[in-house]
Amino acid sequence: MRTLIFKEIDDLIIDSLGIVCFISFFVGGVVSIQTALNLTNPLIPKYLIGFATRQSVILEFAPTFISIIMAGKMGSFITSSIGTMRVTEQIDALEVMGVNSLNYLVFPKIIALLLYPFVIGISMFLGILGGWIAAVYGGFASSNDFITGIQQEFIPFHIAYAFIKTFAFALILATIPSFHGYYMKGGALEVGKASTVSFVWTAVTIILVNYILTQLLLT
Repeated sequence: MRTLIFKEIDDLIIDSLGIVCFISFFVGGVVSIQTALNLTNPLIPKYLIGFATRQSVILEFAPTFISIIMAGKMGSFITSSIGTMRVTEQIDALEVMGVNSLNYLVFPKIIALLLYPFVIGISMFLGILGGWIAAVYGGFASSNDFITGIQQEFIPFHIAYAFIKTFAFALILATIPSFHGYYMKGGALEVGKASTVSFVWTAVTIILVNYILTQLLLT
């Protein structure tokens, strides 16, 4: 079981770091530039660029937007890998050998995705770093102004809120794609359809849970 868990960590967490780092860095930069371009009034302080970037990245972009992207990457991978085992009758073979196939296939994925907040933490850091580089080197704000904005009216609970959401999304990312893969019927063609359906349902569930948790935790 330990070997299976380490394999899932490698497949689901480590393999996702590249795309998460790339997207986070550049979207942070885009948020920063768009905020700067909308602050046309000279009376509005420049530190608001850093403030807006921090709020956008920590509250919504890193936990929610990245999780929807991961629903496409991780979710499709989980559904197709389990679905392929179903189609090729490997799951039936496990059952014949007396192995609890659901536990054997899904449990390691749930344990691996407990490390998902680590990915989101990196996403937050790189999003804000990308915003800082875009603002400073784009000539929109000084480094001091941007850093003042990051520190301005900082509420520590916002970090807790982001990670509470992340844990909920991790559970969704592990379970819904596994369900669609495990209970799929048909042949190889249906594996692709199951992956698409699992992505849609995972993304919809993430958005709904995001709305509910925001209502419960921030209002």
